[in-house]
Amino acid sequence: MELLAFLFDLIIHVDQHLKDFVANYGAWVYAVLFLIIFVETGVVVMPFLPGDSLLFVVGALCGVGSMDLTLSLALMFTAAVAGNQSNYTIGKIVGPKVFQWENSRWFNKQAFLKAHDFYERYGGVTLVIGRFMPFLRTFAPFVAGVAQMTRRRFTFFDVTGGALWVGSVTLMGYWFGNVPWVQHNLEKIIWAMILIPGLVILVGAIRARRKQADTPAADPAA
Repeated sequence: MELLAFLFDLIIHVDQHLKDFVANYGAWVYAVLFLIIFVETGVVVMPFLPGDSLLFVVGALCGVGSMDLTLSLALMFTAAVAGNQSNYTIGKIVGPKVFQWENSRWFNKQAFLKAHDFYERYGGVTLVIGRFMPFLRTFAPFVAGVAQMTRRRFTFFDVTGGALWVGSVTLMGYWFGNVPWVQHNLEKIIWAMILIPGLVILVGAIRARRKQADTPAADPAA
């Protein structure tokens, strides 16, 4: 419970935690950034780390000169691409047997199934769309590996999605993160970054399941 409370506080108040870390440890913040982004995108049991809000806050800190924008973008892009490659490899190794895994504290089967439904509906584009959606961001490369997508095709979507995600969200923070209204409503903005994409995933998964249920089963005798 203490770990969950810490993670919740980290996600909602990532701006303050990051500011404190920069003040206390300086350049070590870049190593921490790389680690968080890599783990969130590269380890299928860690979908709850602060991705979007972290990028936005990093951009805001770069905007006031506390961090270097070019270095931050390069490190986070590299971590996002490398993390997805790791996650894809894990999915490719475990293969279809993942559907037999039970829900546990280390594996969220419902999130996996939602990501799988999303992938079945949208294919490789899921890897680009998923970059902007918590949980889907973690499970999409894993699902692509389970589905045996070729490495070459996966890498194209991985690099494209990583560049769009890291670039757009970080630069939004750089340009708008220090606007007084944004600073005053940052917690609400972070909640919106979490809840709105989550609702999109849920609606997409429900529609995919309904469509699958409405499709007549093939006659085995045919």
